[in-house]
Amino acid sequence: MVLRCPLPRRRCSPQLRPGPPDADFRCFWLADAAGQAGAAVTLVALPLVALGVLHASALEAGLLVVLEYAAFLLIGLPAGAWVDRTRRRPVLLAGAVGRALLLGSVPVAYWLDTLTLAHLYTVAFGVSVCSVFFDVAHQSYLPSLVAADRLVEANVRLESTRSLVQVAGPGVGGALVAVVSAPAAVAVDAVGFVVSALSLSRIGRAEPRPSADPGAGLRAEIAEGLRWVFGHRLLRPLTLAAAISNLCGTVGAAMLMVLLNRELGLSPLLCGLVFTAEALGDLLGGLLTGRLVARFGQGRAMCASVVTSGLLWLAAVPLFQADGRFAVAVALQGLGWTAFMTFKINAVAVRQRLCPERLLGRMNASVRFVVWGAMPVGALIGSVLGQALGARAALWTGAVGELLAVVPMLLSPLRNSDDGELR
Repeated sequence: MVLRCPLPRRRCSPQLRPGPPDADFRCFWLADAAGQAGAAVTLVALPLVALGVLHASALEAGLLVVLEYAAFLLIGLPAGAWVDRTRRRPVLLAGAVGRALLLGSVPVAYWLDTLTLAHLYTVAFGVSVCSVFFDVAHQSYLPSLVAADRLVEANVRLESTRSLVQVAGPGVGGALVAVVSAPAAVAVDAVGFVVSALSLSRIGRAEPRPSADPGAGLRAEIAEGLRWVFGHRLLRPLTLAAAISNLCGTVGAAMLMVLLNRELGLSPLLCGLVFTAEALGDLLGGLLTGRLVARFGQGRAMCASVVTSGLLWLAAVPLFQADGRFAVAVALQGLGWTAFMTFKINAVAVRQRLCPERLLGRMNASVRFVVWGAMPVGALIGSVLGQALGARAALWTGAVGELLAVVPMLLSPLRNSDDGELR
């Protein structure tokens, strides 16, 4: 798999090309991979800065996760309306540069002996704000780079590559923490976002400014996006299923590092292996998605994906122990993500295919507001449970709740739909 970003002498034609790979898509692809690689390192390193360097309690560590997703709940909706009013690539560039600067401040403050939990919380929330705009623009920009009938292929390529670069990321992050320090590992993430910004700057396709409705205010545009998502017979159950999954999944995820590092005393390298297994599961799931959809139909495959992943994650919870059972838990965690990728990839492709271009930003923001906005709520619930009852109680609560995510889909046309009906 080659991720070269060509540097053409002349700007590319604004005409859509037949599909990936092409020069602009490869630049977009590389930018995404670079950012994801750095983020995979920080997935391990940032919580360990709080736990190991700043000696945060379970509740304080959980609040870091809350702030990492808080902006999706606070500004997600207006961000989508704003993205629909402007070109998407400058938004992507600003998001990448902003995250590089914020994360780069962590090792600098540590080396100056001025790092505090307040600083870490500020960085987490700032990265969250940048991520809101970046992610909304990212999913809204992709349909302008590839044809509609190649969106599933493009999303499979993106998700598979993200999984591939994330396989090594958490392990490298754990090793960096063990050998150097957690703040130094965070610096790797900053470098990843610098590479991401440089790759985005090389996209040559001309992007026209979206035409704005002069009579529409921000509130009306936000309302239009919400009506589109929750008034659609397919987008509504997909959004609710993803929100339930994220809510319950984050209840446990907020306390996972507390359980592994503090309660079980596992090394940073072993902590990173859990996320490496998840990335391997992502990669395998991306490779299997096309075959599963062809065999069972898109709607049925997504329903089975959510149920199977929930059962596997539930089975992993009691096996997170400081002995040989840990290896089994890691394997089950990874297989859960293998199963879940069919839902994740196809849900994004269905949204992009069904939504008119002028509403893409607001549609993605509305979905993110609900789906990602559920995550700080889940993290807060997990933090309180972890502080009061222990980290494993939070993992049990989240894993049981994950099984409820399939309910909105079973009560909708998705349960018996094939690809031809999801248009």
